[in-house]
Amino acid sequence: MKILFASLTQDGHFNPLTGIAAAAQGAGHEVAFYTGSLYAGKLGRMGVRHEPYRRAVEITAENINEVFPERVKLSGPRQIAFDGRAIFADNVGRFFEDLREIHSEFPFTVLVHDTGFFAAELAVRLLGVHSVPVNVIGDIESDPDVPPMFFGFGQARNRLDRAKHAAARYVSNQVVFRPAKVRYREILAQHGVPFSLRTVMTDLPYRYATAVIQTGTQSLDFPRSRVNPKVRHVGALLPWRDPGGDRGADVPLGGYRRRALISQGTIDTADFAKLVYPAVEALRGSGMQLVVSTGRQPAAPVRERIGGPDVVVEEFVDFDAVLPASDVYITNGGQGGVLMAIAHGVPMVVAGLNEGKGDVNARLAFRGLAEDLRTERPRAEAIRAAVDRVLADDAMRARVAAVRAELAAHDPLAESIEVIESVGARLQHRP
Repeated sequence: MKILFASLTQDGHFNPLTGIAAAAQGAGHEVAFYTGSLYAGKLGRMGVRHEPYRRAVEITAENINEVFPERVKLSGPRQIAFDGRAIFADNVGRFFEDLREIHSEFPFTVLVHDTGFFAAELAVRLLGVHSVPVNVIGDIESDPDVPPMFFGFGQARNRLDRAKHAAARYVSNQVVFRPAKVRYREILAQHGVPFSLRTVMTDLPYRYATAVIQTGTQSLDFPRSRVNPKVRHVGALLPWRDPGGDRGADVPLGGYRRRALISQGTIDTADFAKLVYPAVEALRGSGMQLVVSTGRQPAAPVRERIGGPDVVVEEFVDFDAVLPASDVYITNGGQGGVLMAIAHGVPMVVAGLNEGKGDVNARLAFRGLAEDLRTERPRAEAIRAAVDRVLADDAMRARVAAVRAELAAHDPLAESIEVIESVGARLQHRP
């Protein structure tokens, strides 16, 4: 079977697909990966054929604010509205033209893609391929039982909450995502494909998918009374790792009774005053070792500002080495890091709202796996108090351990390949 993987050029969209791509190729399928040039080196090390963007604009964590300088001043719903149109919708036509050209050279029958890759609908409608989206955050399909996405709401507890969620759901669909939907409709109309502005944008991947691969477990999401039969939870989808590659800086892990790992991920790293600096201010001198990862940003300037005997600052650290020795993970809520923390049994203090992180954090708080500070810019005192609560909360640690056991019961790559091969089997038996 010929399988094309496709993703936006952002770590959170690309990385969770890499393990599946390598596993699919190892299972004997012909695999290619359509994504930006940023990931050419990694795909080369994986031995996976790279199909770079040809017409599409490559938007990365490094260049996003250069491509869209006006985005820097936006936050919350205004940033979501901007991203919906500029990052997710506006590239759809160019993505599809690239896909159509690739399809003529590599006639793939299954397209495996991140849920933000909306060009998949045109590939399904016009190329006749099957879509298998990989959802790398919590279940984003709308449902009256769960809060609307991108507001960071917790589960409704009463009629007032339900009314607030209904109002937010309306505003999200009719106001926040309207610019993206208008642009998306314009692009689809150019190809003769109808689109209703009443459609909920986050429902799109489920609408045209043959099957959906969902990272995590149902216990990491809000409860739903209706289960979409297309969706398969496969456990923690983590990135492919080069067996002989660099796993990050070697962090000395001896000499401390407690340890905190601190990270703002790899995208939201333009301003470490959001979380990293106040976290270090809160915990420096507490007897804990603080290990800070700066993601793709150079570590040296951050180290010069906050480094010290009990503070290690590196661009990349090996989470698989540091987390087992950590007592708490302080994060803005990137799903990949969250899953790694749970997989190692580490409870969290979370502080993030933008780019869907508020929704990740609300789910963690609902399940009692983290202290959610519900802000982009927590004060040092709030972080210190939250860390103290987490360290003293044996029940939270037990809940994290229970979800860790659920994740361990899954084989994410094998289960993902089962989903993809089940789609291939349907193709073979199609009349």
